[in-house]
Amino acid sequence: MDINFQQRTLTQKAVCSGIGLHSGKKVNLTIKPAPVNHGIKFIRTDLPDSPSISAHFNMVVDTSLATVIGYNGFIVSTIEHLMASFAGLSIDNAIVEIDSYEVPIMDGSAEPFTAMIKSVGIQTQVSPRFFFVIKEPIELKEDGKSVGIYPDSAYKITCTIDYNHPLIKNQTYSINLSDQVFEGEICRARTFGFLEELEHMQRYGLARGGSLENAVVIDKHHIINADGLRYQDEFVRHKILDCIGDFSLLGMPVLGHVIVNKSGHAFNHAFLKEFFTRKQSWETRIIRDQNDLSSI
Repeated sequence: MDINFQQRTLTQKAVCSGIGLHSGKKVNLTIKPAPVNHGIKFIRTDLPDSPSISAHFNMVVDTSLATVIGYNGFIVSTIEHLMASFAGLSIDNAIVEIDSYEVPIMDGSAEPFTAMIKSVGIQTQVSPRFFFVIKEPIELKEDGKSVGIYPDSAYKITCTIDYNHPLIKNQTYSINLSDQVFEGEICRARTFGFLEELEHMQRYGLARGGSLENAVVIDKHHIINADGLRYQDEFVRHKILDCIGDFSLLGMPVLGHVIVNKSGHAFNHAFLKEFFTRKQSWETRIIRDQNDLSSI
């Protein structure tokens, strides 16, 4: 079982630039190593005094179009793909410097962030990781949507989506999350949307940076992108990517089986709030090795 027991950060800084999906603005992003127990923090270098904010569920201020964190009058938007890369590669500690309010969309997946982190190297740190260990089920259900988490000795995610569209329909995918699985099966899955929705949003000044370069776009019967899909079930794989990013806002990795049905950022966030009201259902533990793991 491929679980990293030690905290990790980057070996050196990594840099990229791109445009924001919703703002259409160019943005520069730098990821720097951080010390143990630091967590993931964003710094807005374009604002006076360069304010910072932790990537944590209680900092989320909007989930209508993307996951947005905010504090004291400033925001960092569309963090989910970058956060998925951190969680997928078991990066616990990092500083993210950004010179606009929105993380660049890149190609619509987490692959560019994953590749840039891998290119500079990952540093194993001296302190052990803390985990949320699930002791009893936690469930949230509403209007046909559901998110649940159940005891397990690994971090598993099973996701089901159901769209009234001939190219998507009902899809289910399940993974045991590890660096290798994330890199090989999940990180390349792109965000997707319907052409009429994209046109409607852009008419109202939203999704200004959205294009075939950073999303799978679907009309009533076809994939509009010339290169088609990266996976036959790219849609559900991307929903797992989003789920990994959203659940990373718990602040620590999870040992449990997450089962998601027809959920999105808003409902995932509602579940995270429910999670913290159910403190009898989980505990935080240091897992040092396979022996600690086998006791779960």
